[in-house]
Amino acid sequence: MLTIWGKVYIGNFIGATVLLVLVSAAGLYQMDHGSWGLNALNIAQHKLHHTPVQAFSLGILCNLLVCLAIWLTFSSQNAMAKAFMVMLPVAMFVSSGFEHCVANMFMVPLGITIKATAPDAFWTHLGVEASQYSDLTISNFITANLIPVTLGNILGGSVLVGLFNWAVFRMPEIKAAELRPVTTTINTNNVKDITMNTNILVRDIVNTNAPVLVADMPVEIAMDTLLKSDQQGAPVTDVSGKLVGFLSLHDVMVELWCQDYIPEKGQKVVDLMTRDVLAVNADDTLLDISEYLCIDKEQLYPVSDSGIAMRLNTLSLEERAKSMKVTKPHMMPVLDNGELIGVVSRIEVASALRPIYGDTLNLVEKEQVLETA
Repeated sequence: MLTIWGKVYIGNFIGATVLLVLVSAAGLYQMDHGSWGLNALNIAQHKLHHTPVQAFSLGILCNLLVCLAIWLTFSSQNAMAKAFMVMLPVAMFVSSGFEHCVANMFMVPLGITIKATAPDAFWTHLGVEASQYSDLTISNFITANLIPVTLGNILGGSVLVGLFNWAVFRMPEIKAAELRPVTTTINTNNVKDITMNTNILVRDIVNTNAPVLVADMPVEIAMDTLLKSDQQGAPVTDVSGKLVGFLSLHDVMVELWCQDYIPEKGQKVVDLMTRDVLAVNADDTLLDISEYLCIDKEQLYPVSDSGIAMRLNTLSLEERAKSMKVTKPHMMPVLDNGELIGVVSRIEVASALRPIYGDTLNLVEKEQVLETA
């Protein structure tokens, strides 16, 4: 950060000096019968007459607006909108007389140059004495303006804008006390009377060998863990083993897209994980979890909280179930009295439901089925 600040500061000083040379060589200070130059002299002298506290405070107010203008440009991708958003804060700081070190690198040296190089005819025509601007010196510029204004700019921009926004939107630290454990599970009660009897519970089909990620694990290690185990996601626990989130490869890919595929260094699982986790209870039945994964009760029974139908539908219950679009997670953590014991996915549920279709056909029957097809 300090290196970048140094490059920007020196680069702007070089740019201001080059512009100063061009403006002075062009004699622009003689425009409008010298009124242009007199105005520049007055502005430069005014900037040197602030007390150190005033210069420091004006610097804070100025860069607060300048950095705010930059932050505003982040809210739009349109070039015209970006330009408009920059204009408002910058126009306010200029019209309010706030102090900016980069602007002063041009304005004050311009006044110093005019005082030192303007011919006697310039002063005579304006009816002023050059001695009135004797305080326009390099030493006064540096001590009375540039140093306090620069310090104020640093405080206003980096602290009041940058650091405050970081404090508001910063990623949470990896502390077990700050991570909210998942203590509630979804309701998977069946809405349909099933004649098939089964005593299979989620605890009987839970995958206890699925990978589990830790909140402070680097993202690259988490990706390696998921890819090695051929999984698209995994639950995330804190240092005490409590479930606090879920990380999927989808989360990682979205984050990479947002960062233009240049990830930030040191990103951890807690930075990308989903905190609103859907978990199931180990004592839920196979039929309950199966129904939850494929049926959306709100679409199946579109009623208000008071039980009043929100819309009429002539389709049968089964027809509505087949036609509706359901978005449910393919994998969910399983909790047993609040403790993570594994995950359950469509694979485990489908494997438990497979015996409903009976035994596998033998080889001869398979050939006959294929020939018939």
